[in-house]
Amino acid sequence: MERRIIYTPNAPKPIGPYSQAVQYGDLLYISGQIPINPATGDLVKESLELETRQVMENLKAILKEAGMDFNNVLKTTIFLMDMANFPVVNAEYALYFEKDPPARETVQVAGLPLKVNVEISMIAGK
Repeated sequence: MERRIIYTPNAPKPIGPYSQAVQYGDLLYISGQIPINPATGDLVKESLELETRQVMENLKAILKEAGMDFNNVLKTTIFLMDMANFPVVNAEYALYFEKDPPARETVQVAGLPLKVNVEISMIAGK
């Protein structure tokens, strides 16, 4: 099997030495996405709902570039700065998984890149 790097200008450019996603066979590993608007490069910080929506839209763009969508997602990891934000993030996240949501864990962390409130990574498969 060959490792394939996935990149789309419709998701934020990596802010470090990593790829947006790596496909290996039928599996796609998507790096954690934060609420950066790829068109402007600006952080979306107006509300937690909009932050979460931007993260999900970034993930959607990467999935699309790999020929997949949210139906292909097998597992997600949600990183939160404050677990008190869980209900808001969970409600926005649920809008993207109408049927048969993937496996998931949600953890509170001590810090996230650029001091955002939420970061989400995914594993998807064809």
